[in-house]
Amino acid sequence: MSEREVSTAPAGTDMPAAKKQKLSSDENSNPDLSGDENDDAVSIESGTNTERPDTPTNTPNAPGRKSWGKGKWKSKKCKYSFKCVNSLKEDHNQPLFGVQFNWHSKEGDPLVFATVGSNRVSADENFYTCAWTYDSNTSHPLLAVAGSRGIIRIINPITMQCIKHYVGHGNAINELKFHPRDPNLLLSVSKGKVTETNVSLVQTDYDLLGEKIMSCGMDHSLKLWRINSKRMMNAIKESYDYNPNKTNRPFISQKIHFPDFSTRDIHRNYVDCVRWLGDLILSKSCENAIVCWKPGKMEDDIDKIKPSESNVTILGRFDYSQCDIWYMRFSMDFWQKMLALGNQVGKLYVWDLEVEDPHKAKCTTLTHHKCGAAIRQTSFSRDSSILIAVCDDASIWRWDRLR
Repeated sequence: MSEREVSTAPAGTDMPAAKKQKLSSDENSNPDLSGDENDDAVSIESGTNTERPDTPTNTPNAPGRKSWGKGKWKSKKCKYSFKCVNSLKEDHNQPLFGVQFNWHSKEGDPLVFATVGSNRVSADENFYTCAWTYDSNTSHPLLAVAGSRGIIRIINPITMQCIKHYVGHGNAINELKFHPRDPNLLLSVSKGKVTETNVSLVQTDYDLLGEKIMSCGMDHSLKLWRINSKRMMNAIKESYDYNPNKTNRPFISQKIHFPDFSTRDIHRNYVDCVRWLGDLILSKSCENAIVCWKPGKMEDDIDKIKPSESNVTILGRFDYSQCDIWYMRFSMDFWQKMLALGNQVGKLYVWDLEVEDPHKAKCTTLTHHKCGAAIRQTSFSRDSSILIAVCDDASIWRWDRLR
């Protein structure tokens, strides 16, 4: 496993030797961003959302829906501001599809993030996603990566070696997520048999308690899966007790064929990103908007939603522009106070989520004159002081939050 296949780098320290570059906050470390030129290169402006397009999320008087606000949605200046302090480019010059900070590090440890994209070991491998966890015995960090070959690889970033790999998916793996409470429980999504059709799942997310999963895919649908049922809890417990060295019996995997809730009323195109925000859902398609919504009616308890429920409640939209291509993913910070998304021309949008009404969320647009490629994914450091963006031209951009 080469260092350049899956890149891990401390923010503020030297990158791996293969790169011979630094992504530190020292402006002098990158001539393109040093001195007075940096002041001219970076544009930070408050956003004003354009008029809503006529999408399914804006259908007037739809049964069971609530639409907050009409016409134009204007946002005042966001209280969060950032400064671009550095950038670098990976030497493979291929798209970077994902980036993740390690949120499991202890206070005082270096801030470390990983980027995924391109290949080094084999010609037909291409990584799409990564996720951080830790060894529950040693507390050492571990990085899971996967991509086009459908193989999940577990990497020890200290030794830079692949210590385990898992084969089970027959198609490309689009997303990896570790359980928020169990560091050994990994969720992976790919194209497979879902109910009666073959559907390519694109992304998924655990809620904060790790009791529910929301998935999205290329069939325009969003599906809710509960994993706190007695059946699933017993299966998780049995997985810890199972020892393949003491029995010839294979572990009995549970197969859940039908979701606990499903809807296609939020988006009319591929749904490529979904995140829980408390009991609310944030999701996006290729429609220049992140939609905030919840299953059922506003007053319904999400834990009591039935599979037959057909209503959805639209709470608000985070509008942006020039982001109508597929596989562009947003992120939130650890405390879910900020939301960040890049578009296909190198602009970053950052929203302040500390509002009671989603329509009052304030947006800041971050731009740099040298960043013009599609930003595939963003990631915040655990303390929200650093925002990293990765692009189609293999470039990595570091934005530091101004206090």
